[in-house]
Amino acid sequence: MLAAGDFVPSASSAAAAQSSTDVPNPAAIVKPRAFVSLAPVPRGKEFQVAVAVEIAPGYHMNSHHPTDQYLIATTLTAKLPTGFELRDTLYPAGRVEKFSFSPDKGLDVYSGSVTLKLRLIAHNDAPIGAVTFPVTLRYQACNDTTCLPPVKVPVDVRVDVAAAGTATHTAHPEIFSTPATK
Repeated sequence: MLAAGDFVPSASSAAAAQSSTDVPNPAAIVKPRAFVSLAPVPRGKEFQVAVAVEIAPGYHMNSHHPTDQYLIATTLTAKLPTGFELRDTLYPAGRVEKFSFSPDKGLDVYSGSVTLKLRLIAHNDAPIGAVTFPVTLRYQACNDTTCLPPVKVPVDVRVDVAAAGTATHTAHPEIFSTPATK
C-alpha cells in the first residue's frame, strides 16, 4: 500500500530515467582531490599542490600532450590570490593505448589514476593563515566507443600560510615523493 507522497514511476518516466543514465555526466567520471606538499607553507618558500585524479573504470582522458592536435588536452589552471606565484605546471606522461575507434593508432591517455602538480611560491605578501583558491581541471572523458563533452571541474585548494622561517614538515610524502614530468 502506498503512503501519501510515495512516488510511483510511470513507464515514460522510467524510460526517461534510463535514457538519461545512458550518457553519464562527464564531471562524474573523474574524481579530483587536492593536496599540499608542506604544512604549513612559510612565506618565501616554494611548495607544490597535487591534484590526484581517479578516473572511472572503462574511461580515459587525453594526456596533456595528446597524440593528435584535434584532441582535447587535459589541463590544470590555478586562479591564484595575491602573494602566490605559479612557477610551473607538471603533467605526467600518458600511456599509449589503442581503442576500437582507433585500432591502428594508439592514443596518449590517462586512465585509472593520475596526479597533476603545480609548483608555487608563497611570497612575503601572501596572507598569513588559511588561504583557499580555485584550480580548474579541464578534460574530456571517453570510453572505448564514445567521448563525452569536455568539462571544467573546479577543485578547491587550501594552503595554511605561516610567517617566513616557520618550521614546516612535508605533507603527503606518498604523493610528493614521486617526481612529475613536464
